[in-house]
Amino acid sequence: MMTNVYINMMKSTEATGFLGKMLVEKILRVQPDVKRIYLLVRAADAAAARQRVETEVRGKELFGMLRQQHGSGFDAFVAEKVVALAGDVTREGFGVEAETLHELRLTDELNVIINSAATTNFYERYNEALDVNVMGVKHMCDFAGKCPNLDVLLHVSTAYVAGEKQGLVPERPFRDGETLRDGTRLDIDAELRLARDLTNQMEADNDIYMSPKAKRKAMKDLGLTRARHFGWPNTYVFTKSMGEMMLGQMTRGGHVPVLIVRPSMITSVQNDPLPGWIEGTRTIDMILIGYAKQSLSCFLADLDLTMDILINVFIVI
Repeated sequence: MMTNVYINMMKSTEATGFLGKMLVEKILRVQPDVKRIYLLVRAADAAAARQRVETEVRGKELFGMLRQQHGSGFDAFVAEKVVALAGDVTREGFGVEAETLHELRLTDELNVIINSAATTNFYERYNEALDVNVMGVKHMCDFAGKCPNLDVLLHVSTAYVAGEKQGLVPERPFRDGETLRDGTRLDIDAELRLARDLTNQMEADNDIYMSPKAKRKAMKDLGLTRARHFGWPNTYVFTKSMGEMMLGQMTRGGHVPVLIVRPSMITSVQNDPLPGWIEGTRTIDMILIGYAKQSLSCFLADLDLTMDILINVFIVI
């Protein structure tokens, strides 16, 4: 059976995601019979979305092996399989125009939805992190509920939703209101209101009293304060935890299997299709770059330990 896959790979930084690119390449290479891969990217219109996919996805050297496999037919193969959609995860229906949904019969055609969109800035503005990492999940679930032929809904989270716990950490979905600090209870709606109220308050203030830079800092400080209040070390993992909770709330009692993937550090490609391929500076890369530039002369470590770079954990709700 030919499968239609919907990949939400938009980043809040308005760049198609590192993980999303690798996923597209892998599907096309190992599952060439896939019927369509729909990619949601932030763009003004369909033409701009297609241009972004052309330059930021299929134009990358990551697709070299596929180019060799298909030769002169590579462009036609990708054009047939990959459809770019202009949208925004922070809006209902992902901001995809109703005409586009009707024309593509998208809700009827989809079999798999993959949500890899996120803002991964540890100290993101609280309202931005909530919009993408929490409300984006809600919009994904609303959209999934309109897809009668959906077989699985896959959400990419992070291993660090577990916080800074030591020892054995059971892999299970978060319960409603659960936090990492005893004596506290998390209310997602209350957190959304808190961020919204601060936004409204700052918008009402004259810039003479609060500059745009000060407003951004205030929103970043709010996110960090709320994260640490509930036991998480930063805004990123805190809002990703809320995203998992939102997913559980929205899909409870449903008939579509939900899969949560919790990778830890993702750095680069190990072997195929291009050994060592990397894009941008990521997590642990700063240490390697610092050493290469000789700005970091040493790094304290136990040589008898093995460093975990990538581990995928799957949870079915």
